[in-house]
Amino acid sequence: MIESLQKMLGKGMDNPMLRFGLGKGYLDLGDSAEAAVHLQRCVEQDPKYSAAWKLLGKALKDCGDLDGARRAWEQGLLAAQAHGDKQAEKEMDVFLRKLNKQAGS
Repeated sequence: MIESLQKMLGKGMDNPMLRFGLGKGYLDLGDSAEAAVHLQRCVEQDPKYSAAWKLLGKALKDCGDLDGARRAWEQGLLAAQAHGDKQAEKEMDVFLRKLNKQAGS
């Protein structure tokens, strides 16, 4: 899947869905750094894409960038709330609480 998405990107097809697919694909493969690159680009293209914010936060956390993860999930919460995406809102709220608890201990 990643190869075909990379080919599309190479042909100049760049959009949030393509970047989200690449980000999720790399995250599934355990390449959080590469996932973060594509997910960051995705949310730059579509700041309202709450699912991308959620995965960006996960990728950044996996890379050890806890502040970046927090910022991504905070932005994601705003995007989810604006669109009534209750599931993503709940998930990112839980992620933020765990991250804050972890930082406090």
